Amino acid sequence: MNALELRAALALASVYVLRMMGLFMVMPVLAVAAMDYPDYSPLLVGLAVGGYGLTQAALQIPMGMMSDKWGRKPVILLGLAVFALGSFVAANADSMVMMIVGRILQGAGAIAGAIMALATDVSRESQRAKVLAIIGIAIGFSFYLAVILGPLIANSYGLAGVFGITGILAILCMPLVKWVVPNGVQLSSGDTLPQKDQLKRLVFSSQLWRLNISVMILHMMITLLFVQLPVTLLNFDMTLDSHWTVYLPVLGASIVGLIIMMGAARGRTPKSLLVTGVVLMGGAFLALSLEDHSWWWVTAAVVLFFTGFNYLEANFPALVSSIAPAGQKGTAMGLYASFQFFGAFLGGVISGLVTDIWSQELAYGIGAASTLLWLLIILGVKEVSRVKRVMMNAEFDSSNASSIEADLLLVPGVLEVTLNSQNSAVYLKVDRDFDAVKARDVLSA
Repeated sequence: MNALELRAALALASVYVLRMMGLFMVMPVLAVAAMDYPDYSPLLVGLAVGGYGLTQAALQIPMGMMSDKWGRKPVILLGLAVFALGSFVAANADSMVMMIVGRILQGAGAIAGAIMALATDVSRESQRAKVLAIIGIAIGFSFYLAVILGPLIANSYGLAGVFGITGILAILCMPLVKWVVPNGVQLSSGDTLPQKDQLKRLVFSSQLWRLNISVMILHMMITLLFVQLPVTLLNFDMTLDSHWTVYLPVLGASIVGLIIMMGAARGRTPKSLLVTGVVLMGGAFLALSLEDHSWWWVTAAVVLFFTGFNYLEANFPALVSSIAPAGQKGTAMGLYASFQFFGAFLGGVISGLVTDIWSQELAYGIGAASTLLWLLIILGVKEVSRVKRVMMNAEFDSSNASSIEADLLLVPGVLEVTLNSQNSAVYLKVDRDFDAVKARDVLSA
């Protein structure tokens, strides 16, 4: 990467870390800290934890499309402003209802697609994968950092302090976007952002719907866990500021488990390991649903949960990328993200409602039961080889498009071709044998 690409990657990764950390810091503390509000109830806690997912799910695709029309930076800055506003509304809330309003506003700043598109705009084709990988690592890092810092900040400054710091972090992201991230040439975004005319086809894709439902259940379960787990830890006389002493070793042990599973996968995504991930999460919830359990029992269950969660969270997007047709990855990932965030909302509602009416143990039990349905869905996912996506620019029209497509399919390593004459874009799905020089020769002939 050159200096400009490195600057863009680090700046956009910082934006992701600061913004996502703000969203996630609330999750491990809200169920306990919210007990001080006069209208506290488990249902409202569930809505507060998962409420951001509803607006994220609804606006993920529209905000991505909007960045094609208005430009990347204006949409990202708008999203950060809305997110900061929601954070300050939640920070100043004197009731659970107002806090939920703030969380829903936070979710309305749905800028993930626009950030990824901007990263694409400011990087060369040969370096794009590295830039996106840096941002991807930052997303995972933000979650681990938030889970550890959230309880510490809440203990010192209260829940209002967590939300207030979140709003400040969002504001600090704005100058990074405005002045540090370089301006790039806005590229055709079929493999980066959603396209409206592709939505219907991909919603009903026989393989993609399985992954969309899977990520919905995955995030339903982690939200369900964070509505319940902080309260479970109180049963062991653990104050909120000491919860990080559980989360830190648990996350460390689960990363070791993830490395072992990744090593067993050997660069692929075998169905057996997907099933293993689901079974680990289901077993964890089953263990937590038992009424009498020790601190060690709970800790072991949470390690199992995060080992399965980390593996599936890391591998589902790669599967979507491999399965989505050439030139349609942006739409496929937009749908995937919408289901992901809706799962977070669903998990909060189900967890809060079940706890409100019945018990915490039943909420865990529902999480375990949902994995039975999930296994049936996962078993229908076909194993696919990892592929690389390449976008090239070329001038062509309807008269020669079919011959260009046929010639490109003869190039070594080309698996699939999609041509977009309106944007002068050629989208390729390729394997490790891809000969980029021959592909460019075809386009320049």
